[in-house]
Amino acid sequence: MQYLKSEELAKKILFTGLDFAGKSSIILSLQKEFSKIAILKPTRGAERSVFTFLGYEFSTWDLGGQQAYRINYLRNPSKYFDKTEIAIYVIDIQDSARFDDAIRYLKDVIKQFKELEIVPPLYIFFHKVDPALIKESRTDLNNLILGLTEKINNAIEYEKINFYETSIYDLFSIMLAISEILLNLYPKSNLIDKTLSEFGKKIKAEGLMIIDDNSLLVGRYYSNDEIKQILSASSPYFLTLHDRFNEADIEGSTKKEDEGMVVQRFGKYFQFKEIKFRSDPGGRYYLLIAKDTYEFDINLTNEFIEIFQDIFTI
Repeated sequence: MQYLKSEELAKKILFTGLDFAGKSSIILSLQKEFSKIAILKPTRGAERSVFTFLGYEFSTWDLGGQQAYRINYLRNPSKYFDKTEIAIYVIDIQDSARFDDAIRYLKDVIKQFKELEIVPPLYIFFHKVDPALIKESRTDLNNLILGLTEKINNAIEYEKINFYETSIYDLFSIMLAISEILLNLYPKSNLIDKTLSEFGKKIKAEGLMIIDDNSLLVGRYYSNDEIKQILSASSPYFLTLHDRFNEADIEGSTKKEDEGMVVQRFGKYFQFKEIKFRSDPGGRYYLLIAKDTYEFDINLTNEFIEIFQDIFTI
């Protein structure tokens, strides 16, 4: 993510939950700091950082989940919980022995929100839903998640609550969850998807994504479920392309000034190209899937920019 110096006026995103739930690893995976995850130590107190998304600034508050810190947060709610715009509560789905503890602390957090007279949308991340765990027994996992969801709904009363399944081994799950959460605050999000769908159908694209500088999903269009699965499975690869966009020697790819990066995978052609809009300093990238490379030309890029110019100008 792109970090800024000031946290003033930034919208506050609160990451909280028990220790070892995976809050910090989620943030690091979004930053693509995977090497740090392996040596990650428990967060000490609150760690903060600021990033931009669609012209808005967001401040992430990563609250360490050790018991001593949790007690401190609850004793100083105005310092840690006040002005929260988005609350993300992370639960380790593989640590069933601590489910009751996680629910008790969730109730404590919600109590602080009520006393502070704030009602931020609450997102429960059932974290560590790893691909290996799914492969072992999807049915057992579904039953576990269903049971935990029911326990949470029975234990708390909250008007804005949503659930996501995430894993650092499925980067798209985190990317999609955070993107959808942030887009809920963006008034033009529905217009982006509608316009992207119309444009994708017009040029007969099989799939189309818009990604921002933070590797967050701004909009997407899939012609069918197969293309959706291909984009989901390929997302980590193209996030790497995001960081290496100016390098020309990526295996299996070609690069031309007008075309950007063109890659062949899964029998499809993918184009990854940077786009710029007037009065908008933030970078955007579109990822286009087509049956052949004849679709990838400068006229297509110009048409895309012209259609989305007003939408992305803040």
